[in-house]
Amino acid sequence: MKSNQLNCFFSLLLLITSLLAMVASAQSLGFSGKAQRVYTPSSGRVERKAILDAMRNKVKEMHDLDVVFVVKSMKVRDGWAWVHTMPRSEDGSSRYENFSALLRKVDGRWRVVEIPCTEPDNSECIDSSDYFSKLLDRFPGLPLSILPAATLER
Repeated sequence: MKSNQLNCFFSLLLLITSLLAMVASAQSLGFSGKAQRVYTPSSGRVERKAILDAMRNKVKEMHDLDVVFVVKSMKVRDGWAWVHTMPRSEDGSSRYENFSALLRKVDGRWRVVEIPCTEPDNSECIDSSDYFSKLLDRFPGLPLSILPAATLER
């Protein structure tokens, strides 16, 4: 009987040790066991600046404008970001159309991967009822939770 109890004890000890080793291994690879939650980087944070700089560079490339963004919303999760801004000139004298973008962190850098068009009655634009489902199809792994709340109602 003591032999069976001893075998049971060592089997249990081996199982616990194996589980602890798996947890330690997963943590060393960067897995926390939890999916990352949606968050908004605070003003002044390096990540927020990097996201807005990527958007600023895209505006400069497309329109040759230097802009400052008033952020309406910024949702970040798992290396993806959806940002809605109100751009204006650096001196505040000019205001421009609202600007939203989907960004992806690639090789440690934020890149704009999609800028939704805003033309009314265009089936490819953000006001289309299936815009966000098409967006999710084009970008596998894109977390639904970062997209505008109205997306969930469509």
